Amino acid sequence: MARKRILIWYRNDLRIHDHEPIYKGLQEEAIIIPCYCFERRQFTTTSFGLAKTGKYRAQFLLESVSDLRNSLQKLGSNLLVRCGLPEEIIPNLVRELNIDAVYYHQEVTAEELKVEKKLQQELSKLKVEMQSFWGATLYLPEDLPFKIEEIPELYTNFRKQVEKKSAIEEPISTPEKLPTLPEVDTGSIPNLADFDLETPVFDERAVLKFKGGETAAIERLNHYFWQADCLKEYKETRNGMLGADYSSKFSPWLARGCISPRYIYDRVQQYEAERVKNNSTYWLIFELIWRDFFRFICAKHGNKIFYLSGLQGIDIPWKEDWQRFDLWREGKTGYPLVDANMRELALTGFMSNRGRQNVASFLTKNLGINWQMGAEWFESLLIDYDVCSNWGNWNYTAGVGNDARGFRYFNIMKQAKDYDSKGDYVRHWLPELASIPGSKVHEPWKLTTEEQKRYGVRLGVDYPRPVVDFFKSVKANEKIYNSAVI
Repeated sequence: MARKRILIWYRNDLRIHDHEPIYKGLQEEAIIIPCYCFERRQFTTTSFGLAKTGKYRAQFLLESVSDLRNSLQKLGSNLLVRCGLPEEIIPNLVRELNIDAVYYHQEVTAEELKVEKKLQQELSKLKVEMQSFWGATLYLPEDLPFKIEEIPELYTNFRKQVEKKSAIEEPISTPEKLPTLPEVDTGSIPNLADFDLETPVFDERAVLKFKGGETAAIERLNHYFWQADCLKEYKETRNGMLGADYSSKFSPWLARGCISPRYIYDRVQQYEAERVKNNSTYWLIFELIWRDFFRFICAKHGNKIFYLSGLQGIDIPWKEDWQRFDLWREGKTGYPLVDANMRELALTGFMSNRGRQNVASFLTKNLGINWQMGAEWFESLLIDYDVCSNWGNWNYTAGVGNDARGFRYFNIMKQAKDYDSKGDYVRHWLPELASIPGSKVHEPWKLTTEEQKRYGVRLGVDYPRPVVDFFKSVKANEKIYNSAVI
C-alpha cells in the first residue's frame, strides 16, 4: 500500500520544533511535503494606502523562510516555495504530487480565515482532507477553563483563571529526520525587489540586528537567558528603550512562528530550576499570556477588532488629518519622546513597548486621529507585527477595546522623565537636540532664546514647536470621547 502523502502548509509557523502538523505526519509514517506560499495579498496596500508589508518585515520573512528551508534540508527534506495564492497553488500541488491531505496551523483573523475557507472549498472538490492544528499560543483552546465564546473580557480575569485551572503542554521535540521529497521543483525564494521593496540599510543606532528564522530565534533566547543572564532582571529593565538587552526582543520571531511560546516557557522553567525563580521569570510568562489573550479575543470577536468603533462599539468622531498624521509618523510633532520613537520605528522597524504606548496615546488622545491609521502604520513597519496583538493594543489605547478603562492617556513629559531621565534615548534618535542636556531635552519649547543660542537649536527651524498644546488637546479629546460614550 502506498504511503500517505501530506502537504504541510506553512504560514506563521516557520519552525521545525514544537510543530504538530509535522509531528502528526511522522506518526502516520507519511511522506511529508513542506510548502510555503508568498501571498501576493500580503504585499498590496492597506485601506489607508500604506504598504501592507514594509521592507523590514518582508526582509525578516524572507530570512525566516530561507532558514526553514536550510533546517528542512539538514533533516533530509526541503521546502517547496511558491508565489501566488494558496487556494490556487496548493490544489495544483495536490494534483501534481498526489497529495492525500493538507495539514496546517490555523489562524483566527478575517484575511487568513478567508484564505483557509477558499482552500477548503477547492480541496473538497478534490476529495482531499484538510486538517488544522493550533500552535501559536501557550495554552491550547481545549485546555482553557472556558469556551472561546466565554473568554473573559478583562485580561486579569483571563490570566488568573488559566494560571489556576489550565496546564501548558510540553513542546513537541524537533524531528531528527524527515522523509525525502518526491521529484518536484522546489522553487526559489524571492527577493525584496520581486515585491517592489528596497533592501533596508541597517542603522547602527538600532537596538538589535534582527535576523529572521528559527536558528536566530534560539540563538537570541540562549543569549538573553544563558549568556547575558538577563532574564533574572527582566521585570526591572523591560521598560527600557536603549540597547539590545533591556527586554527579550523575542517578539519578531514569535510573530512569524520561528519560536514557539511553549518552547520559551519550557526554557524559563529550566532557567528557574538552574539559576533563579523570581518576579522577572514570572513576568516573561505574564507577557506571553497577554499574547494568548489577544489571540483568543480575536477568535471570540472576529472582525470587531478592526472596526473603527472597536470591540466596545464606541462611535467616536475620529479625525483623518493627514498633515498631522504625517508629522506623527515622521517624528516631527515637537514632543521629543514621541519623535524619537517614531524615527526609530521608521529607520529600524522596531520600537520598545514603552514607546508604542506613548506614541499611540499621543496619536489618539492628543491629535484625536483615527487609531486605525496608526494601527496600519505599525502593520506596515513593525518587524514583529502580529495581527492580534497589534490591533488589540490599538483598541485598548484608543479606549475602544475590551479591556479599556475610559479615557486614559500617557503624560508624555512625565513618561520621558521617568523612562529617559537623562535624555539619552531622545538624543540618540534626535541628533538636532544632541547638545541639550539632561531633562531639558524633553521640553525644548521651554528653552529661552539665550539657551537656544547656547545649545545651537532654533525652535521652529532645527526642531519643530509642539504641534498641539499637550493638556488642552487632552481635555478637548476627552470631551469628544465622553460625549461618544454617553
